[in-house]
Amino acid sequence: MDDAARRQKIKQLGDELFDALRARRTLTPLTERWPDIRIEDAYHVSLRMVNRRIEDDGEKVIGKKIGVTSRAVQEMLGVFQPDFGYLTDKMLYPNRGPMPISEQLIQPRAEGEIAFKLKKDLVGPGVTNDDVLDATDYVMACFEVVDSRVHDWKVKIQDTVADNASCGLFVLGDEHADPKDLDFPNLKMRVYKNGELLSEGLGSAALDSPLNCVSWLANTLSEFGISLNAGDVVLSGSLVPLEPVVAGDEMRLEVEGVGTASVRFT
Repeated sequence: MDDAARRQKIKQLGDELFDALRARRTLTPLTERWPDIRIEDAYHVSLRMVNRRIEDDGEKVIGKKIGVTSRAVQEMLGVFQPDFGYLTDKMLYPNRGPMPISEQLIQPRAEGEIAFKLKKDLVGPGVTNDDVLDATDYVMACFEVVDSRVHDWKVKIQDTVADNASCGLFVLGDEHADPKDLDFPNLKMRVYKNGELLSEGLGSAALDSPLNCVSWLANTLSEFGISLNAGDVVLSGSLVPLEPVVAGDEMRLEVEGVGTASVRFT
């Protein structure tokens, strides 16, 4: 495929994913229709999809997310390397409030994460965990509710990358913790669903530490000429398995030393 044909294919698939997002319908995996799609191509598809959200719907990018960082999530999806996606203001819902997944998402799954709020830019390559600590204003507990525009979550790495890292919606906790006070690999998370303990996880589940996730992201973004910027929110990857959710479910998580987050699905 020559460069012109590749650019046209990227535009076509980005537009298809945007239309599927807005129509709440799924697509045949991209890797079945474009077997030789490269991860680099998939990131350009993702950017096309996100740019449609900005241009057509007036959304604003407010941060980035890292996906597929924990072994539990990798084994559930059959994808064994991390990826990244873009967060927009329309994805963010208030802590302890309702989240209208029945109106906006297709096949949602909730996961518990640590979110970073940056006070300085992080520009790779060469970003270290110490750089991440220095650039972080505070961290929060977070629920990310991922979704897939790919039928039945039948994703390979290129599919989830192209689909903006399977972004859905997210909630940030109200409590803010100083990252310099935390032992990130040993942070303990408990997740409750409908009042019952569902799962537990440690910070080490996400590439051995959420700090590793953010430094990985900053350095990977640099390969695409993208930086993490002051004011960005960064979701650093799940510490627990993905959990399918439906309207009527309620979830709460607590992270020792960080805080809590909760959400009601409607």
